[in-house]
Amino acid sequence: MNIGVFSPLFNHCSLGQMLDAITNAGLDAVEIGCGYFPGNAHCDYETLLSSDAALAAYKDEFARRNIAISALSAHGNPLHPDPAIAGPSQERWRAAVELAPKLGVDVVNAFSGCPGDQENARYSNWATTSWPPDFQHILAWQWQEKVIPYWKREVAVAAEKGIHKIAIEMHPGMVVYNNATLFKLREAVGTAIGVNFDPSHLFWQQADIMEAIRHLCGENAIYHFHAKDTAFNEDNLRKNGVLETLPSEKISDRAWNFRSVGYGHDAIYWKRIISELWRGGYRGTISIEHEDLFMSMEEGLAKAVAFLKECIIRSDAGIVFE
Repeated sequence: MNIGVFSPLFNHCSLGQMLDAITNAGLDAVEIGCGYFPGNAHCDYETLLSSDAALAAYKDEFARRNIAISALSAHGNPLHPDPAIAGPSQERWRAAVELAPKLGVDVVNAFSGCPGDQENARYSNWATTSWPPDFQHILAWQWQEKVIPYWKREVAVAAEKGIHKIAIEMHPGMVVYNNATLFKLREAVGTAIGVNFDPSHLFWQQADIMEAIRHLCGENAIYHFHAKDTAFNEDNLRKNGVLETLPSEKISDRAWNFRSVGYGHDAIYWKRIISELWRGGYRGTISIEHEDLFMSMEEGLAKAVAFLKECIIRSDAGIVFE
């Protein structure tokens, strides 16, 4: 295993400044945002795909600092009913898929997307309950008409480019948001679909993280991993439950908030997470994603790196786990 960071944390920096900061922090890898939501501040994909010289110079920036690229990430909503959102999301995803093998990267991260509830819809409709019956009709239409056809096509396109690991980040608001919906998509379109596992999104859904990891590792479905935590405001949680629509900035009024690793669950818990990943065969990057509004980017990154250095496992004992 190694420790990396998701690049949007440094969107205010140049590529060189970001890589120097990563080196100084003692990190091994970086996950490069290629748009839509993460932006592409450090990945001018149009230039990199059109110029061999630019591509070579880009790769050299990483090589001479001994920093690996753990994944390219194009997190958008390619299934949004508004073409102004779906179009750029799809474009950046396709660019990431084309660019990844040229950079020697075998994983491309994404969201599954979320369609509307009919052809003339204006907004996405995230259906997560079985009643009233309308929701069952919405789900059937979304999956049969939009989700499965789109991802069947994109899996085939990715395979043509040499990409066989599509890491879907299970995220509320998207049709794939937990293990069950991930496997629903995987069973429909193939094992190229895996996960960019972010425990913070499952913590607040009250999933058992260890069980979720064991389930996914049992099917060799974890292709990338985000290190991000969730903490609960217990009084608000008791009053209102886990469903939360207040803006992220209202940290005192919410039932839960995203936190840096160690600020929602302690080191023992995170060592258990790392051990479950290791036992399940994951040897990839633990990629820090900083979305903690309690502290600055600089402080959050420094504390996350120090915390994870005490948690990760780097060398194998040579034992085959059964």
